[in-house]
Amino acid sequence: MNRKDSFPLVTLLLISTALVGLACGGSHDIEIETAHSTISAAVATAERFEATQEVEVFGTVEAEKTAAVSVRVMAMVTAVRVKAGDEVRKGQLLLEIDPQASEGQLSQAKGGLGQAQAALAMAERNYERFQALAESNAASELELDMARMQYEQSKAAVEQAQGAVSSASSVAGDSRVVAPFSGRVGRKMVEVGDLAVPGRPLLVIESKEGRRLVVSIPESLMAQAKLGYGDELRIAIDSRSDLADMTGSVVEIPPGADPASHSFQVKLALEAPDLPSGATGRAFIPTDERTLIAVPDSAVLRRGGMQMVVVRTDDGFASTRVVTVGRDLPGDRVEILSGLTGEESVLLGLTAPPPAGTRVEVS
Repeated sequence: MNRKDSFPLVTLLLISTALVGLACGGSHDIEIETAHSTISAAVATAERFEATQEVEVFGTVEAEKTAAVSVRVMAMVTAVRVKAGDEVRKGQLLLEIDPQASEGQLSQAKGGLGQAQAALAMAERNYERFQALAESNAASELELDMARMQYEQSKAAVEQAQGAVSSASSVAGDSRVVAPFSGRVGRKMVEVGDLAVPGRPLLVIESKEGRRLVVSIPESLMAQAKLGYGDELRIAIDSRSDLADMTGSVVEIPPGADPASHSFQVKLALEAPDLPSGATGRAFIPTDERTLIAVPDSAVLRRGGMQMVVVRTDDGFASTRVVTVGRDLPGDRVEILSGLTGEESVLLGLTAPPPAGTRVEVS
């Protein structure tokens, strides 16, 4: 190897030795810093407070006053003057049925009365004859008793026939069915040509103002709730976002449970006259007191089915906690069922959880 070729190698060895010396002997003079990212966010405190526990029950909205309109005589429907949703006045014509049916019933009842009266006249003459025969000992006591019984039975038959005539007379003019009160046609279950049968609803008329939420409360829950008339309950109407947090007052509590469902049908008055009948709603029945933890809804991050809250630790760093969110609370807050103990500082308005080690500046 010649001198010219060995110079770069010697130089390289000297430089390497110097670097190793710096790395080994001079390491205590070098300070290594880890850079932390910083975010600025608004902060709120996770609140702990005592609140009444509530149990959710479901119900249906109905009008304060409802009437199922039917007929008192079987007849063919000849005209329907209204449709569902129409407003009606008390006494307004709703539908008409064939008048011949009621007129035929009246004629039949009158015929029955005539037959009963004829039978009574005959029984009365027969009874008087046996009375005369008995006085002259020409008829036995048994024959007289039989004549008397036939006479009494004939009198009762006449009274029954008179009642049938009176009843038929009262329905003879029922070919025109009118509204029982002013309101709105809630349902129409009849068309022209249908056979109207006594007791089968043809139309449902409901009041325009006043709505009730009818909820079914199980016996066990009713014993805990101890509801009374006038009690205010929290209510949510599923189809109306503007009625998701309203109140209703208890106006009807049945004295006993329904034997089939073992539940109480409790009615709550609503201040929402424009609600349609049949809308579904929920009532929240208070039971006992318990400790709740609540945070603003803007503190909750929802990612891939998970719910998280970012907490600012005592030393100013961000810490992401997985939580279980319960029901919505007034004031745009939500209940935290697990993941927080209360009094933590939670970050608001984040769009994603920050990386581990991120510092938090309170804005």
